[in-house]
Amino acid sequence: MAEHPEAISTLNTLIATTIDSITGYEDSAQNIGNERFREIFRQRASERQQIVGQLRAEVRRLGGDPEDSGSFLGKAHQRFEDLKAAITGRDEKSIINEVERGEDYLKEKWQAALQSGNLHGETHDLIERCYQSIKSGHDQMSALKHGMETPSHA
Repeated sequence: MAEHPEAISTLNTLIATTIDSITGYEDSAQNIGNERFREIFRQRASERQQIVGQLRAEVRRLGGDPEDSGSFLGKAHQRFEDLKAAITGRDEKSIINEVERGEDYLKEKWQAALQSGNLHGETHDLIERCYQSIKSGHDQMSALKHGMETPSHA
């Protein structure tokens, strides 16, 4: 039995949620026509892959088995988004809105983990460092979304 079950559980939740984020970015990159946005999404997916690797290593260090897939909720959300996209089409604004909504959810999960009291020492420090990347991604997507809300000069 692992010595730190609460920390491992918290880390595995973050792994699953971050995998959902990777899936969302990869799907969005495939479905958006704007090359600049596509590259931003791919960079964020790659960055999130690195975070997942760090989290998995930390779970192993604590004696646990790391999560290897996204959450059930994330999978259900993705299926709903696929259905919605098939019906409404995938325009840039709706893709950016969905990515930003996902970032809000992810940021909340990471904040909750940091405030849970389950993470101590090296584990807490790792989560704090990784959270800076999560927050940066959130802020970037929020800026993209709000930038699209202003009238364009097209």
